[in-house]
Amino acid sequence: MDAHFFACKNVDQWVENFAKAFNVTFLNKENQQELVWATSWGTSTRMMGALIMVHSDDEGLVIPPKLAPTQVIIVPIPKPNEALLAKANEIVAELKARGIRVKIDMDDTKRPGFKFAEHELHGTPIRLGLGGRDLENGTIEIARRDNRTKETVSSDNLAETVENLLAEIQQNLFDRAKKYQQDNIRKVETMDEFKQVLEEKAGFISAHWDGTTETELQIKEETGATIRCIQVDNPLENGVCILTGKPSSQRVLFARAY
Repeated sequence: MDAHFFACKNVDQWVENFAKAFNVTFLNKENQQELVWATSWGTSTRMMGALIMVHSDDEGLVIPPKLAPTQVIIVPIPKPNEALLAKANEIVAELKARGIRVKIDMDDTKRPGFKFAEHELHGTPIRLGLGGRDLENGTIEIARRDNRTKETVSSDNLAETVENLLAEIQQNLFDRAKKYQQDNIRKVETMDEFKQVLEEKAGFISAHWDGTTETELQIKEETGATIRCIQVDNPLENGVCILTGKPSSQRVLFARAY
């Protein structure tokens, strides 16, 4: 999940845990040793796993353009030759001038269909197919990895077209993932409803909690679910705790950890 979208609970505890583990201290105004307050949002293999699971499909990786090592791949059809490479290199220069990461597929041992599948598998956001007829007609085929559609467009102003399309793909992937996330957050009002949703549905459960560790531990003992996070800018909402019936001012997100 986006670190800007969720805030962890019990922050006071875990920000000191890093300092405790490595004994990182400083002198405060009273000239006393005190643990530093630290955090870490470093990119990890877990984040890579989340990226793959959120965006990818049965055809392979789907990588958001901003993260893709190669944003555009140019595939000469059927194989690289002098005329096709001359045009491809022109396109490369235009795209690189706009800061777009682009490569030409120079492999002359594989068929175009194999290459197309290979680049889909690797998650390259845009594939440009360039053949002899395209040179004659001043066109090029653009294939999108996010929705696997393709169209033939004019090669005029191609760099601008590709730049705009990369931005569109980036936004589309974000919107699609956010909708999936929201569609899989389910509100419950009672403990019985909580248990039923937990057994029958995947995702998060949004429920009122009275704010005590004891209640959270009892819910965990009964269901195996724990509070995963409290949303940033979580709207205040008067309610009652699903377990104790005590007053609650906001909902939190529960789920089982796997």
